[in-house]
Amino acid sequence: MASAGISGSGDDDAGGKLLADRYQKGEVLGEGTYGVVFKAIDTKTGNTVAVKRIWVGKDKKEGVNFTALREIKLLKELKGPNIIELIDCFPYKENLHLVFEFMETDLEALIKDKNIILSPADTKSYLQMLLKGLSFCHKKWVIHRDMKPNNLLIGADGQLKLADFGLARMFGSPRRNFTHQVFARWYRAPELLFGSKHYGSGVDIWAAGCIFAELLTRRAFLQVKNLLNFFNRIHSIS
Repeated sequence: MASAGISGSGDDDAGGKLLADRYQKGEVLGEGTYGVVFKAIDTKTGNTVAVKRIWVGKDKKEGVNFTALREIKLLKELKGPNIIELIDCFPYKENLHLVFEFMETDLEALIKDKNIILSPADTKSYLQMLLKGLSFCHKKWVIHRDMKPNNLLIGADGQLKLADFGLARMFGSPRRNFTHQVFARWYRAPELLFGSKHYGSGVDIWAAGCIFAELLTRRAFLQVKNLLNFFNRIHSIS
C-alpha cells in the first residue's frame, strides 16, 4: 500500500495489537506526511489487509482532514476491478483508520527492480489495467490527480489497481476551479505547469502516458529539473 503520513508512536505501532476488536496489527509498510500504513490480519475473515492510520489531532477545531474525507467518500462510490477496495473505516484514539485490501507491491517497485523482466506483454497488461481503472473513474466524473507508479498497486495475482484518492475530485458541470499543484512533478500535464485552474480527465491520461514510457525505459520519462527543461524535453521528442 502507498503510505499516507505520520501518526502516533510507541505502543500504537506495536505489532499484535487488536484494533476495533477485529484487526491484528503487523509490520509498518510505509509512512508519509499525514499517516502510516501497516499490515494487519482481519480476524473476522482471516484475510491480510492494509490499514492506513490518519492523524486527526487533539484539537476539535482541527477535525478530520479533508483529504481523508474525500478518499473515503470517493472509494465508497468507486467500486471497480481496477480500483483499490476500501473495506472498513473506524476511529481509534486520535486517529482515523482506513482498511484496504492488501496488495503485494506497487508499479514503482517493479520498475526499479532490475531483476524483474517486464516483457512487452507485461507492459501492455499493466497499461491496459491502468487505463481501465482511469476509464472507470472518468465515467463516474472523477479525476485522480495523483497518478504515479507508487499509487498503482499490484496484487499477488498480478492485478493492478489505482490507489490513494486523497487528491481526487469530481469534475464536469458546473465547471470548477482546481489547483494546479497536483501530481508529482514528473507526471504533470503541460496545462498544470502553466497554472491552469480548469482541466479535466486529460491530466490523468497525460500521467498515464508518462507511466507507459517509464515502463518501457525503466526510468522516469520527464525527469527534469525545471520548467524550461520540461518543455525542451517535450520539444525534443515531438
